[in-house]
Amino acid sequence: MLSLAVDTSTQSGSLAVLREERLLGLIGTSTEETYSSRLFRHLRFLLAELRLGLGQFDLFSVAAGPGSFTGLRVGLAAVKGWAEAYGKPVAAVSVLEAVATQATTPAPLLISVVDARRGQLFGAVYERRGNSLGLRGEEVVLTPEEFFATLPGLVGKEPAAVVTPTPAVVADALEGSQIQGVPVECVSPLLAGAIGRLGYRRAARGESGDALGLDANYVRRPDAEVKWKG
Repeated sequence: MLSLAVDTSTQSGSLAVLREERLLGLIGTSTEETYSSRLFRHLRFLLAELRLGLGQFDLFSVAAGPGSFTGLRVGLAAVKGWAEAYGKPVAAVSVLEAVATQATTPAPLLISVVDARRGQLFGAVYERRGNSLGLRGEEVVLTPEEFFATLPGLVGKEPAAVVTPTPAVVADALEGSQIQGVPVECVSPLLAGAIGRLGYRRAARGESGDALGLDANYVRRPDAEVKWKG
């Protein structure tokens, strides 16, 4: 199975091409320019390098959130269009699961964290279930201090590790928290490869869908909605 994976959730966005779980190509950059504006430029380059066309893919995998509202919308819209045009399935993947699945630590519980900006983070706790991960609790957006205060109830005394591409976001809040001393593993911010592998596994289990059912998991409400309700 040949698949294209798309992550436009952050400024460190990326694209990946995979055959089953084997990475054939990965492209991503981190600048102040939003990744959604670089998506198609990078896509043209990657497909040209691998001598592929969009119609050759069997599956499209995409980051469904949480992350940047604009970035997620662009990535999801692109994948919806490709899936509809070529009649191919889509696998929506959590950004936080893509972060957690990169962990090399043997800890049974993985505390996945991504910078949400505005002094907040996106976070979730995943538990290892054989060769897969299961969400314990739910994905949230909180200040670092608020998030770490919720963890003792979720983690208990089980061995755990924080997994994040942005370790600076957790450093101060972890110091002095109830889970102080938990190891922190820094992983790649280029998530498309991990998203592609998770998407392939979903498809192999029969859990992929079509373009019509594809939707974002923003976790945080858009600014316009916050201001309107305020």
